[in-house]
Amino acid sequence: MSIKTIEISGEPHDRGRQHGQAAAGEIAAAIEYYARAFQQQTRLSWPEILDRARPWQELIGKDYPEMLAEMTGIAEGAGVGLTEVVTLNCRGEILYDTGFGTQVDGCTSFSLAAPASGDGHVYAGQNWDWRHQVRDTVIVVRVVQPPKPTVIMQVEAGQIGRHGANSAGIALNANGLGGRFDNTVGVPQTVIRRRVLDSANLTDAITILTKTRAHIASNALLTHRSGFSIDLETTPGAVFWEYPSDGLLVHGNHYQAGVPVQLAATYRPMSPDSLLRVPQARKGLRAAADAGKPVDVRTAVHTAMSDHLGHPESVCTHPDDRQVPVRQWSTLVSSLVDLTTGDYHLTHGTPCENSYTRVPFNLYD
Repeated sequence: MSIKTIEISGEPHDRGRQHGQAAAGEIAAAIEYYARAFQQQTRLSWPEILDRARPWQELIGKDYPEMLAEMTGIAEGAGVGLTEVVTLNCRGEILYDTGFGTQVDGCTSFSLAAPASGDGHVYAGQNWDWRHQVRDTVIVVRVVQPPKPTVIMQVEAGQIGRHGANSAGIALNANGLGGRFDNTVGVPQTVIRRRVLDSANLTDAITILTKTRAHIASNALLTHRSGFSIDLETTPGAVFWEYPSDGLLVHGNHYQAGVPVQLAATYRPMSPDSLLRVPQARKGLRAAADAGKPVDVRTAVHTAMSDHLGHPESVCTHPDDRQVPVRQWSTLVSSLVDLTTGDYHLTHGTPCENSYTRVPFNLYD
């Protein structure tokens, strides 16, 4: 089954309404899942969860009115409440603050440039690991918004940003990091990531990630079609960074460049399997250096991202039957963007069971 792909354009409210109308069923399914999951794991009702989201709704409306306008349009188009859409966009922040679970976002992200890519192209991608039961709410959205760059991104329906790339040749792949800091209400990740994807140049994207006070810690791997890439471990406090080695950069869900002082004394990786996934992905992705054509690079990457060492919590993640259904994870999407040609490939579901298919849009159209 292929992922629903939609295109939205116009002013923020119009874009949101188009999104909401096209993905109304998926948005309803996402709301149903999170209402059920929150209730089962925190004993909080959906109205109580909506109350938890209101501080972010106020912050977004005050500091990022265009983002709230797009969310308002999504709500109207889907026939749901605005605060419900805000909740979908702040689900990581709410999960973090309610004790729903220590994990916020999975993922194994990577960037490839020469000499790590044998065809000389520049690639970015990731395995997006998240709650297995939301897999059918994932959609691909193309956002046409001149004068800003056109964006292609994969999101949970109703969200305004997550992972993707834009027509300026910038790709963003992101991973949760974990760790508690303070109770200050910070900017949600969907807003930060969309602002990055809206950036017309690399400096603006880096500035957003280093200057914005996020609510939760998150890793951002930026790749530019020039071959430049940088990984930024962003937290409500410090920011740490690292650069590729021989054109290859891989990041998981643990701090790799530095541990914030607030966590240093007691830090434990939120996803211990990340300590396995990162070196295993690096090992597999090295095969792309011997691939002379894009199709061969895609084959090498697909094989690497289908790795099962440590199964079920492996690079290619599968539901763990030892967990209750709402706590089961899987690789929802494996993505591979060729920033040289603008081709955007992905799998709907685990890469071991699905081939990369090209979305019907090119970044540079």
